[in-house]
Amino acid sequence: MTLADPAPVSPNAPEAKAPPTAFGKGFVLDTWYFVALSRDVKPESLKRYELLGEPVLVGRTRAGQVFAMRDICPHRAAPLSAGRVVNKPGEGETVECPYHGWRFRPDGVCASIPSLVEDQAFEASRIKVRAYPVRESQGLVFVWISSDPRGGGEPDHEPPQFPGAVGEAKLVEWMDFDSHIDHAVVGLMDPAHGPYVHQQWWWRSEHSMHEKAKAFEPRELGFSMVRHAPSSNSRAYKILGGAPATEITFRLPGYRWEHIQVGPKQVLALTCLTPVTETKTRITQIFWSDHWVFDLAKPFLRMGVVAFLKQDGGMVNLQNEGLRYDPALIWIDDADKQAKWYQQLKREWGKSRTEGRPFENPVKPATLRWKS
Repeated sequence: MTLADPAPVSPNAPEAKAPPTAFGKGFVLDTWYFVALSRDVKPESLKRYELLGEPVLVGRTRAGQVFAMRDICPHRAAPLSAGRVVNKPGEGETVECPYHGWRFRPDGVCASIPSLVEDQAFEASRIKVRAYPVRESQGLVFVWISSDPRGGGEPDHEPPQFPGAVGEAKLVEWMDFDSHIDHAVVGLMDPAHGPYVHQQWWWRSEHSMHEKAKAFEPRELGFSMVRHAPSSNSRAYKILGGAPATEITFRLPGYRWEHIQVGPKQVLALTCLTPVTETKTRITQIFWSDHWVFDLAKPFLRMGVVAFLKQDGGMVNLQNEGLRYDPALIWIDDADKQAKWYQQLKREWGKSRTEGRPFENPVKPATLRWKS
């Protein structure tokens, strides 16, 4: 390769993707995806993740800087996450490939190729691994996934801020579902499956079903079930005492949180949906609380969260038996209205990015009624 050659691009680099429109296909791009807790990204650590079918290295320098880059060395395709963080004079902190020692700065630029001898004219800095913008916020690490396959451009908005995410997370559980993120999202916001999929004595049963009416309003990149008293057949809220009031919010690309207030105390239950591939989605459930009951009930809450995830995962596997025949799906009002809103939000996001215009939230204020 001569110095006139363009910087190499891996033949496996992702191609530009058309705006996602079809349900169960494609991804929301030009947005932030949750990847890890800040406390799990230690100094000098290198961790491999898969996001939207791409290998992504998330690491932290000794100085504390979090960074992300494509986890493939452009030389011989070894995973950079299998290497180490080093600090060489004149280079600063870099990621050293375990195969031939090529070193890359946190911005993806190659800092050194150790096998070169002094009289071999080669500009290592012309080689670049795709770097991803990263943000740390409220103890969470987010990675920006751009529609530009080479990762060009800076983010034009910041990750979401979650009410009640104060201090260290008290409880974290996760599970991978064999599902496209679209199916995971609508399963998460489905209000009618609880009495059938999540039948527990301490939660709800099929026999406790009754009609409900909830008010919804548009929110930034999503919508919210406005603050209200929990349903009378939701027994778990009773342990909080007082008069709890809850608000449940969804935001693109896949965040759903419930913020509960009991007087001056609060509980936040955040669910992050992270697409691993077209057919696998990671569900991460995170809780914060300053309510004294939370610490006492934490072991029982953990068992409940794990039980819910397993039940939902089992239903996903059952659903896949039907989905592999690509059937037409029937959506009804009002129980499936939130699922319809999600599809409208996803389509509008793709169109607004393609047309270079501001996003216009398609959700209008409404009161939805269903039985559960």
